[in-house]
Amino acid sequence: MTIDNDDLMNSIIASLGRIDNISLAEMPNIDIYMDQLTTFMDERLKKTTRHPETDKILTKTMINNYAKNNLLPPPVRKKYSKDHLILLVFIYYMKNILSINDIQTMIEPLKARFHVSDDELNLSKIYSTAYDLQSEELEPVIEDLKKKYARSLKTFEDENISDEERKRMQMFSFITLLSYDVYVKKLLIEKILDNVVDNQEKEKAKSKSKDKKDK
Repeated sequence: MTIDNDDLMNSIIASLGRIDNISLAEMPNIDIYMDQLTTFMDERLKKTTRHPETDKILTKTMINNYAKNNLLPPPVRKKYSKDHLILLVFIYYMKNILSINDIQTMIEPLKARFHVSDDELNLSKIYSTAYDLQSEELEPVIEDLKKKYARSLKTFEDENISDEERKRMQMFSFITLLSYDVYVKKLLIEKILDNVVDNQEKEKAKSKSKDKKDK
């Protein structure tokens, strides 16, 4: 079987251009039951999975586990609001790269904005900002992919190997570049979140010390 790396890359880039994140306007403005929630998420995010035919976007068990892990406030009369949905979308993207503890740290300030009034900084405004940032980021990401791919094609050019093997090794180089990029960014996120947790612990320690002195 002949490997055509160029065709594969063009196909991947074209698919990235079709990424369709959930806009705020698409989200239901009324509270919905769990079955309606899982159906909505499945319909809108199925294309983002590796195996759309079998991969699960969101299940009742997942939602219950998020609630148990303090990632998601409980429903009201078994119904979930737009704010619930916003948190679940954030969790969906974060869970692919972050641990539950790291997601808890990320979600905590958002939960403080859960169901606040429209004239304040609420979750809808936060989500709109994130949505705009993601939309702006897609083109630079695609350009970066093209640069990394072009760089990978310069590797193993002088090796005494078949064209087929060279293509395999060049794809290995490309995946190595992508993997390192993900590794560095994941490490950066973890360091930032560790710093957040450290500062929170220091504030708690100061507060306890103050309380003891006051007593």
